Amino acid sequence: MSNKLEQLKAMTTVVADTGDLEAIAQWRPVDATTNPSLLLKAADLPTYRPMLDAAINYAQQQSGSDIETLAHATDYLAVQAGQKILELIPGVVSTEVDARLSFDTQATVDKARHLIALYDQIGVDTSRVLIKIAATWEGIRAAEILEKEGIRCNLTLLFSFTQAVACAEAGAFLISPFVGRILDWHLKQSGKTAYPAAEDPGVLSVTRIYNYLKTHNYNTVVMGASFRNTGEIEELAGCDRLTISPALLEELQNDKGDLARQLSPETAASAESKLMLPERDFRWGMNEDAMATEKLAEGIRKFAADQVELELRVQKIAKVA
Repeated sequence: MSNKLEQLKAMTTVVADTGDLEAIAQWRPVDATTNPSLLLKAADLPTYRPMLDAAINYAQQQSGSDIETLAHATDYLAVQAGQKILELIPGVVSTEVDARLSFDTQATVDKARHLIALYDQIGVDTSRVLIKIAATWEGIRAAEILEKEGIRCNLTLLFSFTQAVACAEAGAFLISPFVGRILDWHLKQSGKTAYPAAEDPGVLSVTRIYNYLKTHNYNTVVMGASFRNTGEIEELAGCDRLTISPALLEELQNDKGDLARQLSPETAASAESKLMLPERDFRWGMNEDAMATEKLAEGIRKFAADQVELELRVQKIAKVA
């Protein structure tokens, strides 16, 4: 009998939630996704040092202020990492826009175009790149513009049905609803130590989103993310894509049990009418969802802090060099 990871791959596209090139080479996912936190961890790995040096060298050849030079370096590092990852996988890689731009539509669009131009400059097929943007109102509007230009987007830090509907209406290629961080919030609020997998608030959120989007024939891909345990993954088996950490991939590989499909386009059923979400309704929906509001803000702060730390790391290396 095949293990649960192989069974999952038969019904869901498995994405590696890591920037570690050795881990990606080991697990051979179809796609991979990165963010500033993952790049910060990867920057400590020996395989990344040549890329850091190349990024610093590239940035020093560009004109601009010290702040702009750091942005050039971290952008180039992210693109180099994406290029290396694409050499190991058959699918796409997600590269994230600086989280500090999450409330600026035009700046997000400009940064996305710049990242795509860098990929093109180093010879990467840009159809294999997704631009990762926080699912704020401004980020969703940026994605709407970019999608019309043929730049496909991955809307991340997505915690609510409201965000998912707005992203689908904007024509986003892919959304990354977070499972584990939703669970974290509910555990803290309820005082519970655990939920049964089938009752996990994060699992229920993604299931609702998936069923709604499939029922109303949106093309937006649903990719569950941020898992805390394999039980959450198993309850979402059949979802379009799932992005999974190496540790949980290993657990699934070592489990020889049966894995039942839980989600499919054929059986998806939502009793909810199709919604249109103008800005006022989006903001009201977020206002009424304390979990989504808190986790979105927390996620943006964390990614922004890791981006700053990555810049400091690059700055330190540049001075030593």
